[in-house]
Amino acid sequence: MTSTVPSSSPGPSSGSDSTAGRTEGPILVVEDLTVTFPTEDGPVSAVQGLSYSVEMGKTLGIVGESGSGKSVSSMAVLGLHDAKSSKITGSIRIDGTEVVGLSENRFRKLRGNTVSMIFQDALAALHPFYKIGAQLAEAYQVHHPDASDRDARRKAIEMLDRVGIPQPDSRVDDFPHQFSGGMRQRAMIAMGLINDPSLLIADEPTTALDVTVQAQILDLLQDLQREFNSAVIIITHDLGVIAETADDVLVMYAGRCVEYGTTKEILTHPEMPYTWGLLSSIPDISASTDARLIPIPGNPPSLFSPPTGCAFHPRCGFKDKVPGRLCYDKMPELAPGSGRIEHLKRCHLANPDAIYRAEVLPEIAPDLVEEIR
Repeated sequence: MTSTVPSSSPGPSSGSDSTAGRTEGPILVVEDLTVTFPTEDGPVSAVQGLSYSVEMGKTLGIVGESGSGKSVSSMAVLGLHDAKSSKITGSIRIDGTEVVGLSENRFRKLRGNTVSMIFQDALAALHPFYKIGAQLAEAYQVHHPDASDRDARRKAIEMLDRVGIPQPDSRVDDFPHQFSGGMRQRAMIAMGLINDPSLLIADEPTTALDVTVQAQILDLLQDLQREFNSAVIIITHDLGVIAETADDVLVMYAGRCVEYGTTKEILTHPEMPYTWGLLSSIPDISASTDARLIPIPGNPPSLFSPPTGCAFHPRCGFKDKVPGRLCYDKMPELAPGSGRIEHLKRCHLANPDAIYRAEVLPEIAPDLVEEIR
């Protein structure tokens, strides 16, 4: 997957000073990214040939099961892989700066400033021995060395207030264990945005939160994105989250992109059987009480010995619709879908959209068969 993946359309300019030095075009451009880890059993390619770009003010959703390479690829963007225990090839450009091979000292100037990340487990990401405010202030002073302790504390309180922490003047002195799960996640968002980054990566930002708090966190991210005009990447396995937040969707399986398009296009006209499986696994609150979820059969492949041909073929119920042994022997290219603009799919099926509407959609959402054409 190289330059065939289109970038998101440009978002509106915020006009703030923080955007003055930014280059034209996408804030993030990833091209042919491969991340390999050496092991005693041989090299493991966790990400292979991945390309995408993200514009300012837009949200890209990266979706897939555990082990698909979502977090590994984003950690490469932030330079968080140990150079001694990983090999990264390809290109990653953040605001025009090539970061593959960048020294750690130079990367620190970007990390937390131009690009920031909200980690999946807020309790593990926050240091238990330091107060919330001290950790926020440190994140601010690293990139604003001239700021006094008083200024940094004031900034920490301001950010806690922005993300909806009640009584931020006093809660700033609490330890992480004194915050609820939702409040810790809000504190992580405050830390991620404290330096007004151009790009914010949210790795499973609603994991382990109840549905009400999940909705609040997603609404908060969208509100803050509009305020800061940041580009956002949301990593998740939940297409429901993607439907609410993302402009574009990148579906990953076994370290590769298997489908890419606008959110509306992917949710209404998916063309990769793996994406069909993800959609089939979403609970339908309008279904009868006897209805059962339709899981994807089998397990994700081992990256030590991935299947030949299409990596999804051992779990795919539609491979027999492809002539010969094409699915077993040849990896499909990432190619345009059924005549739709900016929709790419990695599948040998000749007319997947027709198969989806005729065979998959009536089973998972019969009420939408007539609506989706």
